[in-house]
Amino acid sequence: MVKRVRGSTTGRPIMALLDLLGRRWTLRIVWELREEPRRFREIQDLIGASPTIVNTRLAELREAKLVELDEAAGYRLTALGKELLRLFLPLHVWSEKWAKATS
Repeated sequence: MVKRVRGSTTGRPIMALLDLLGRRWTLRIVWELREEPRRFREIQDLIGASPTIVNTRLAELREAKLVELDEAAGYRLTALGKELLRLFLPLHVWSEKWAKATS
């Protein structure tokens, strides 16, 4: 059984993950960390969310072992976070096709 995340009621791994990723700004933070570590203020500026929300989402992502804080470089994806991002890349490619088809 996976540790429940705030707002998750089932405790099933896929549902806990979807509950976590479905929170506003969570996927955007993961996406912005895809290429390099970023400091808190940079993340906040990139996504346009309040400091409280950014802090909460980063704490949740750290607790989920998807993001870690390197004191010298800033926040970065862990190995699990990078693996999750790789799973989203085919969706990114598809979304580019979809955007062209619907414009």
